[in-house]
Amino acid sequence: MSYLKFDKELMINLEYSLYRNVLRTNRKGAYQNTSISGCNTSKYQGLLVMPIPYLDDENHVILSSIDETVVQHGAEFNLGIHKYEGDNYNPKGHKYIREFNCDGVPKTIYRVGGVILSKESMFSSKENRLMIRYRLLDAHSPTIIRFRPFLAFRNASQLTQENDHVDRSYREVENGISTCMYFGYPELFIQFTKKPEFMYFPDWYKGIEYLQDQQNGDTYKEDLYVPGYFEMPIEKDEEIILSAGDILVDTSKLAEEFNYEMQKRTPRSSFYNCLKNSSHQFYYIPKNDEQYLLAGYPWFRVRARDQFIALPGSTISVDRVSDFEKIMDSSIPHLVNFMEDKKEKSIIHQIDDPDVLLWVVWSLQQYRKANPSIFTSKYASFLFSILDYILANKHPNLTVNEETGLVSTDGRNVAVSWMNSTLNGRPIIPRSGYLVEFNALWYNALKFGQEIAELINDQERTTKYGEMSYLVQRKFVITFLNDAGYLYDYVDGSYKDPNVRPNMIFAVSLDYSPLERSQKKSVIDYVTKELLSHCGIRTLSPKSGNFRAHYSGSVQEKEFAYFNGMAFPWLFGPYIEAYLKVFNRSGLSLADRIMVDMEAEMQNDCIGTISEMYDSNPPFIARGGFSFATSVAELLRAQKLMEKYND
Repeated sequence: MSYLKFDKELMINLEYSLYRNVLRTNRKGAYQNTSISGCNTSKYQGLLVMPIPYLDDENHVILSSIDETVVQHGAEFNLGIHKYEGDNYNPKGHKYIREFNCDGVPKTIYRVGGVILSKESMFSSKENRLMIRYRLLDAHSPTIIRFRPFLAFRNASQLTQENDHVDRSYREVENGISTCMYFGYPELFIQFTKKPEFMYFPDWYKGIEYLQDQQNGDTYKEDLYVPGYFEMPIEKDEEIILSAGDILVDTSKLAEEFNYEMQKRTPRSSFYNCLKNSSHQFYYIPKNDEQYLLAGYPWFRVRARDQFIALPGSTISVDRVSDFEKIMDSSIPHLVNFMEDKKEKSIIHQIDDPDVLLWVVWSLQQYRKANPSIFTSKYASFLFSILDYILANKHPNLTVNEETGLVSTDGRNVAVSWMNSTLNGRPIIPRSGYLVEFNALWYNALKFGQEIAELINDQERTTKYGEMSYLVQRKFVITFLNDAGYLYDYVDGSYKDPNVRPNMIFAVSLDYSPLERSQKKSVIDYVTKELLSHCGIRTLSPKSGNFRAHYSGSVQEKEFAYFNGMAFPWLFGPYIEAYLKVFNRSGLSLADRIMVDMEAEMQNDCIGTISEMYDSNPPFIARGGFSFATSVAELLRAQKLMEKYND
């Protein structure tokens, strides 16, 4: 029984298949992404999308798509599909799809009369290169297969139009060609396991539209360049492998490489395996000795806060502790440079956000649970340097108040927390002053520092951190706990923000909580009653006048809705952790229901992974990045936590 299988009825229904896409990556920032029907519905999609560091810090669509055509007795059956103006689709290759299966590598079975053709696509784990294996399963007469590549060579966030700047030249290479549309871009090598005949027929296909960009009010129409087409005969049971990438390959080794890569793949045969595979897709290894986590796909790079929130779930929760160390060890020099005020460009974006170092401490805390024997020798000094740096008030936007011990930040004119949507350059939610999750993290960090200092007999730090945490604990309750029994979201001078938001959950979920048990239960009750949704925790209570359940309307309306009601799956991690801490084993039934709901999302949006956010009321449509690191990681971490309570 296949876990991610879609039959003919679903595949030929474009209302269904166009809204489900598949993602494959190579850990170097490059990816393959398209709808399961093969029709690109967003400018960010393509068969070869890759970063080009010497150009900029963005991804670039090199190869948009390939149209395959089956030819028998002179009759042509084009298996491709593109959208044009007026909901016109041409060709309509989706009608030939018999099934699509994504348990292993994405596999499509086409049937055209007596021809049955299998197509399996795979992204190289080592290079910026796509491989597609075609196998003719059945045919009753001589068959020819034709390949027509659609090229873009553009920034993934932009679109291209027909122009006279294109370099239309190509050169023949082993079993294929190489070409490059514009100066400064890398060459694209298209090769096969057998020698094709290349028909040079350069042309522009104009007015191709991207449905989801169109529906989102974004730019959505472009022209794509086709240099010609490849053609070759194919016999029954014969396999042909196509390679498309930025390097020349030895085509005699493609079959061996494809089979080797197949054996390395973990089948997406369960909810856990899907999440595990998805967590690996966020790995970013720009150099052999460096490793990071991308925040998500399709447009995210390495972002500090997202990386350290996602790090434990993406590594420790899938038994890859060594990967945690690689990523943390790669990141520490960047963090040290920041704390030493060295103005060096970092591969880690937004490293100066005021809560980043607090999340680093939390991430280290999770690592110690998994590997306590070497924590003190490996990371204790770095942990102390973070705490001492914050206590010395050296951070440009995180200040320790001497009287309260609480940390404050200035967020009136710049977004400082994870709720960072803006309009006209200003934060929509100007969270400023004492933020509830900042101070929950700060208290937890101080107590963790005290624990480690005591362990290694560092009396000075044990006393310093202990006295400060005692002060923070008392002032936290006085500052944030209101008479209704939940926590203010932020306190800025005399203003205490009364909106019921999920940020207070961290005061319950963290290992060291400043709250008493009755206070924790009250917070959990509020989050459960007002913020718990089908696919995530709402960012605002429906009782608020600013609440928006759906990410719809104009760009301004969407930005407003972002953190005023949208549901975020990553918050299930701290929510389930908090719920189990308060209710112990009796809380497992609710946690199980959450996981069942999220498992249903495996066949929606980007199949086999979890999106950034969802509408918080029916029909719970996925929004934002279609594969998001914190969403995947925190569900994995929650599953690991649930296992402990099941023991």
